[in-house]
Amino acid sequence: MTASPLAMAQDKPITIVVGSPAGGTTDALARLIARSMGDSLHRTVVVDNRPGAGGNIAAQYVARSTPDGSTLLMSFTGHTINASLYKNLPFDAVRDFTPITMVARVPSVLVARKNAPFDTTAGLIDYAKRNPGKLSFAIGAQGSSLHLASEQFKLQTGTDILNIPYKGTNPALTDLLGGTVDLMFASTVNVLPHARSGAIKILGVSSKDPLPQFPSVPAIGSTVKGFESSAWFGLFGPARLPPATVDQLYRAVRVAVEDPAYRQRMETEAATAVSMTPQQFGQFVRNDIQHWAKVIQASGTKVE
Repeated sequence: MTASPLAMAQDKPITIVVGSPAGGTTDALARLIARSMGDSLHRTVVVDNRPGAGGNIAAQYVARSTPDGSTLLMSFTGHTINASLYKNLPFDAVRDFTPITMVARVPSVLVARKNAPFDTTAGLIDYAKRNPGKLSFAIGAQGSSLHLASEQFKLQTGTDILNIPYKGTNPALTDLLGGTVDLMFASTVNVLPHARSGAIKILGVSSKDPLPQFPSVPAIGSTVKGFESSAWFGLFGPARLPPATVDQLYRAVRVAVEDPAYRQRMETEAATAVSMTPQQFGQFVRNDIQHWAKVIQASGTKVE
């Protein structure tokens, strides 16, 4: 009689594969979750960084792994964006994965260089319409939620703003601080250090409601009706993960997400700790793919 995949997997370490370099938000979340999961499951949990192709290298690796719960993917919004952005993905973003749970949502902030000739989202829209093609958006990573937020903004406001692509958020933010580019959607985590120094203008937050960390900054949606955008982070396994394994992993991640220290860390960074059931997360992923497909199609966004 052979042992079940679940029983065999108990002896193996759990590897959480991350499609971005060490030090980023996805990596930091994966390490926080890994530490707690290790304690809950009494198993070794390690993080394996496999950056490249907007997270697709890591996703492909997990999609092709044995479905025994020992190889997981900590992914982010790029998972649902890439489903439409890349023409020939070597995996299906829904069929080849088992959703476990979302762990966090992080809104972004619309910022402008400190000497920009406007101080509000409404002022920006008015200036952009009077000066088509004159303003520039720094794009920290092509195909990211921040890139798509800028496309969504231009689409919903009917403005013509030039995209300037960068290889990462930090160089993009550096040029914004230096006044080389005019605008940028940036993660709350990246903007917080510059928020009070006056080094940049903060025009609006992309969340539905204002954020306590930016008390005087209105939601962009109060000017641009229906505008909302945030990055999400969540855990997946390969397809055909046994239900008992999914449940065991979900419960372990939930312990991590509900830990007061984790919630405090999220609050400090203007993020929200989230714990969806596997079914809720699966439905969210399907809906999010449809949402970004419309934005990508309408804006003509391409990966260069």
